[in-house]
Amino acid sequence: MVNYNTRDLLREGLRAVFDSQGAPATEVWVVDNASSDGSADMVRAEFPKVRLIASTTNLGYAVANNLALRESQGSYVLLLNPDTVIPPDALACAVEFIESHPDAGVLGPKLVRLDGSLDMACRRSFPTPEISFYRMVGLSRLFPRSRRFGRYNLTYLDPDQTAQVDAVVGAFMLVRGEVVRQIGLLDEQFFMYAEDLDWCKRIKDAVNPRTQKHWEVWYYPAIHVLHVKRASSSRSGRAQTAFNDTMLQFYRKHYAAGTPFWLNWLVVGGITLRGWLARLYPWQPA
Repeated sequence: MVNYNTRDLLREGLRAVFDSQGAPATEVWVVDNASSDGSADMVRAEFPKVRLIASTTNLGYAVANNLALRESQGSYVLLLNPDTVIPPDALACAVEFIESHPDAGVLGPKLVRLDGSLDMACRRSFPTPEISFYRMVGLSRLFPRSRRFGRYNLTYLDPDQTAQVDAVVGAFMLVRGEVVRQIGLLDEQFFMYAEDLDWCKRIKDAVNPRTQKHWEVWYYPAIHVLHVKRASSSRSGRAQTAFNDTMLQFYRKHYAAGTPFWLNWLVVGGITLRGWLARLYPWQPA
């Protein structure tokens, strides 16, 4: 769990983890990104079993997670936001599902907002140039039920339907330990917002050495997880513009080289424009 100034939410999130039932033995890491609200002291005082890494600077999401990932010894690793509350059987159910699917490398649950609505980011397609274009020109919003235009957040998919997807979100992201060892850690060029997407892309591009099939990413809505969302990012000015910056980084890393010039121009121009608008009129990404 990577924390930045969300002490009270972190406390509730940790209590939920330690109240888990039927889960395998776990080690719990908290990496605190130089919080000023006493988060690290709270963890030391109230959760002595937690392995705490207290950074003196805000390292961002990927770097902070990697500090713990390098030290973790589990058969699985779970990225979990401090602004989530998991049900008691979440960990056991997640491990049971992934173990029953030999090519499943990653699992994400159904994330639900405080108002009961679906957190749309919990199941996504990769933002290819085509999918990014549909989103930028508004076709994904106009035709959310379209299997062509609604691919960005898979809005055509029943929220309660288990499905293979391109990516799930790092708010709750269970990954096989062997996959982490095969693929490597989160890419630290991303400050926040695209590192989980990039990880899923690299995992899906890789092959399970046991079956010689590509690793799979699964959306598993039988597990419901409450996600307050943006509890940390709303406190970070940098986070409000990081979304567009990292989307541009992700595009350049994975798609720019194989994209026709005219489409590349549209995608880069569109993302850049959204970034400048975000700086002028701060907003929070969906």
